[in-house]
Amino acid sequence: MSKKKIATVWLGGCSGCHMSILDIDERILEVAKLADIVKCPIVDGKELPEVDIVLVEGSVTSDEHLREIHHIRKQAKALVALGDCAVTSNITGMRNYFELEDVFEAAYVKAVSNDKKGSVPNHPELLKLRDKVVPLQEVVKVDFVIPGCPPDADTIFYVLFEFLNDRVPNLSEVKKLKYG
Repeated sequence: MSKKKIATVWLGGCSGCHMSILDIDERILEVAKLADIVKCPIVDGKELPEVDIVLVEGSVTSDEHLREIHHIRKQAKALVALGDCAVTSNITGMRNYFELEDVFEAAYVKAVSNDKKGSVPNHPELLKLRDKVVPLQEVVKVDFVIPGCPPDADTIFYVLFEFLNDRVPNLSEVKKLKYG
Protein backbone atom coordinates (compact mmCIF):
# COMPACT_ATOMS: atom_id res chain seq x y z
CA MET A 1 0.00 0.00 0.00
CA SER A 2 1.39 3.41 -0.93
CA LYS A 3 1.74 6.12 1.66
CA LYS A 4 -0.63 9.04 1.68
CA LYS A 5 0.60 12.54 0.94
CA ILE A 6 -0.03 15.37 3.36
CA ALA A 7 0.82 19.06 3.27
CA THR A 8 0.45 22.12 5.42
CA VAL A 9 -0.09 25.67 4.17
CA TRP A 10 0.00 29.01 5.94
CA LEU A 11 -2.21 31.87 4.72
CA GLY A 12 -3.16 34.96 6.78
CA GLY A 13 -2.29 33.95 10.32
CA CYS A 14 0.43 34.12 12.95
CA SER A 15 2.06 30.67 12.53
CA GLY A 16 0.77 29.52 15.92
CA CYS A 17 -1.00 26.56 14.33
CA HIS A 18 2.23 25.46 12.67
CA MET A 19 4.01 25.78 16.01
CA SER A 20 1.39 23.39 17.41
CA ILE A 21 2.14 20.98 14.56
CA LEU A 22 5.78 21.05 15.68
CA ASP A 23 4.57 20.24 19.20
CA ILE A 24 3.51 16.82 17.94
CA ASP A 25 7.18 16.05 18.68
CA GLU A 26 8.24 12.41 18.21
CA ARG A 27 4.70 11.40 17.23
CA ILE A 28 5.55 12.86 13.82
CA LEU A 29 7.34 9.53 13.26
CA GLU A 30 3.95 7.75 13.55
CA VAL A 31 2.59 10.15 10.93
CA ALA A 32 5.64 9.55 8.72
CA LYS A 33 4.99 5.79 8.76
CA LEU A 34 1.63 6.42 7.10
CA ALA A 35 2.29 9.52 5.00
CA ASP A 36 4.87 11.59 3.23
CA ILE A 37 4.85 15.24 4.22
CA VAL A 38 5.26 16.80 0.77
CA LYS A 39 4.95 20.49 1.65
CA CYS A 40 5.24 22.60 4.77
CA PRO A 41 6.05 26.33 4.88
CA ILE A 42 8.30 25.83 7.89
CA VAL A 43 10.77 23.72 5.91
CA ASP A 44 10.20 24.42 2.21
CA GLY A 45 8.56 26.62 -0.35
CA LYS A 46 7.90 24.22 -3.19
CA GLU A 47 4.66 24.04 -5.12
CA LEU A 48 1.80 22.01 -3.73
CA PRO A 49 1.47 18.66 -5.52
CA GLU A 50 -1.68 16.55 -5.40
CA VAL A 51 -2.21 15.48 -1.80
CA ASP A 52 -4.58 13.37 0.23
CA ILE A 53 -4.79 15.83 3.14
CA VAL A 54 -3.86 19.48 3.46
CA LEU A 55 -3.98 21.42 6.72
CA VAL A 56 -4.52 25.13 6.01
CA GLU A 57 -3.72 27.71 8.67
CA GLY A 58 -4.98 31.27 8.38
CA SER A 59 -7.66 33.19 6.57
CA VAL A 60 -7.92 34.69 3.09
CA THR A 61 -6.56 38.23 3.36
CA SER A 62 -5.16 38.98 -0.10
CA ASP A 63 -5.62 38.25 -3.78
CA GLU A 64 -2.61 35.92 -3.52
CA HIS A 65 -4.30 33.95 -0.74
CA LEU A 66 -7.48 33.70 -2.82
CA ARG A 67 -5.58 32.26 -5.79
CA GLU A 68 -3.64 29.94 -3.48
CA ILE A 69 -6.68 28.53 -1.65
CA HIS A 70 -8.41 27.74 -4.96
CA HIS A 71 -5.24 25.94 -6.11
CA ILE A 72 -5.02 24.09 -2.79
CA ARG A 73 -8.65 22.96 -3.08
CA LYS A 74 -7.96 21.53 -6.56
CA GLN A 75 -4.87 19.68 -5.34
CA ALA A 76 -6.31 18.18 -2.13
CA LYS A 77 -8.67 15.28 -1.58
CA ALA A 78 -9.37 16.58 1.95
CA LEU A 79 -8.93 20.19 3.05
CA VAL A 80 -8.74 20.78 6.80
CA ALA A 81 -9.18 24.29 8.19
CA LEU A 82 -6.54 24.48 10.92
CA GLY A 83 -7.22 26.91 13.74
CA ASP A 84 -9.65 29.71 14.41
CA CYS A 85 -8.30 32.09 11.73
CA ALA A 86 -9.02 29.46 9.06
CA VAL A 87 -12.40 28.63 10.60
CA THR A 88 -13.76 32.08 11.57
CA SER A 89 -11.05 34.60 10.47
CA ASN A 90 -10.48 35.25 14.20
CA ILE A 91 -7.67 37.77 14.85
CA THR A 92 -6.87 38.43 11.19
CA GLY A 93 -10.54 39.29 10.66
CA MET A 94 -10.28 42.16 13.13
CA ARG A 95 -8.96 44.15 10.17
CA ASN A 96 -12.54 44.10 8.82
CA TYR A 97 -13.55 46.73 11.37
CA PHE A 98 -11.29 49.35 9.77
CA GLU A 99 -10.94 51.01 6.39
CA LEU A 100 -8.22 49.37 4.31
CA GLU A 101 -6.41 52.70 3.81
CA ASP A 102 -6.26 53.15 7.60
CA VAL A 103 -4.83 49.63 8.01
CA PHE A 104 -2.06 50.38 5.49
CA GLU A 105 -1.37 53.74 7.14
CA ALA A 106 -1.04 52.14 10.58
CA ALA A 107 1.07 49.22 9.39
CA TYR A 108 3.33 50.79 6.77
CA VAL A 109 3.46 54.53 7.41
CA LYS A 110 2.95 55.21 11.11
CA ALA A 111 4.54 52.04 12.47
CA VAL A 112 7.70 52.60 14.48
CA SER A 113 9.49 49.94 12.44
CA ASN A 114 9.50 51.79 9.11
CA ASP A 115 11.13 54.87 7.61
CA LYS A 116 7.90 56.93 7.25
CA LYS A 117 8.61 57.86 3.61
CA GLY A 118 4.97 58.05 2.68
CA SER A 119 1.87 56.17 1.84
CA VAL A 120 2.32 52.58 0.72
CA PRO A 121 -1.11 51.24 -0.36
CA ASN A 122 -0.25 51.27 -4.06
CA HIS A 123 3.29 50.03 -3.64
CA PRO A 124 3.78 47.30 -6.30
CA GLU A 125 5.80 45.00 -4.04
CA LEU A 126 3.04 44.66 -1.44
CA LEU A 127 0.26 42.13 -1.48
CA LYS A 128 -3.05 43.32 -2.86
CA LEU A 129 -5.14 43.03 0.27
CA ARG A 130 -8.79 42.16 -0.17
CA ASP A 131 -11.41 44.53 1.20
CA LYS A 132 -12.46 41.96 3.79
CA VAL A 133 -10.69 39.06 5.50
CA VAL A 134 -12.70 35.84 5.19
CA PRO A 135 -12.43 32.31 6.60
CA LEU A 136 -11.69 29.45 4.21
CA GLN A 137 -15.24 28.10 3.92
CA GLU A 138 -16.41 31.38 2.41
CA VAL A 139 -14.35 30.70 -0.72
CA VAL A 140 -13.79 26.92 -0.92
CA LYS A 141 -15.29 23.68 0.36
CA VAL A 142 -13.74 22.72 3.70
CA ASP A 143 -13.90 19.05 4.61
CA PHE A 144 -13.02 19.28 8.30
CA VAL A 145 -12.19 21.92 10.89
CA ILE A 146 -9.78 21.87 13.81
CA PRO A 147 -10.73 24.77 16.09
CA GLY A 148 -8.42 26.48 18.54
CA CYS A 149 -6.13 29.46 18.80
CA PRO A 150 -3.96 27.63 18.30
CA PRO A 151 -5.25 24.07 18.33
CA ASP A 152 -3.19 21.87 20.61
CA ALA A 153 -0.80 19.27 19.26
CA ASP A 154 -2.83 16.36 20.63
CA THR A 155 -5.89 17.43 18.65
CA ILE A 156 -3.89 17.94 15.45
CA PHE A 157 -2.21 14.56 15.83
CA TYR A 158 -5.53 12.85 16.55
CA VAL A 159 -7.17 14.33 13.43
CA LEU A 160 -4.19 13.49 11.20
CA PHE A 161 -3.91 9.97 12.57
CA GLU A 162 -7.62 9.31 12.08
CA PHE A 163 -7.58 10.57 8.49
CA LEU A 164 -4.42 8.62 7.72
CA ASN A 165 -6.14 5.46 8.97
CA ASP A 166 -9.20 6.16 6.80
CA ARG A 167 -11.40 7.14 9.74
CA VAL A 168 -13.39 10.35 10.18
CA PRO A 169 -12.19 12.13 13.33
CA ASN A 170 -14.71 12.75 16.09
CA LEU A 171 -13.66 15.88 17.96
CA SER A 172 -16.01 15.08 20.84
CA GLU A 173 -13.42 12.43 21.76
CA VAL A 174 -10.80 15.15 22.26
CA LYS A 175 -10.72 16.61 25.77
CA LYS A 176 -8.50 19.67 25.22
CA LEU A 177 -10.51 21.62 22.66
CA LYS A 178 -10.17 25.32 23.23
CA TYR A 179 -11.69 28.12 21.27
CA GLY A 180 -9.88 31.42 20.65
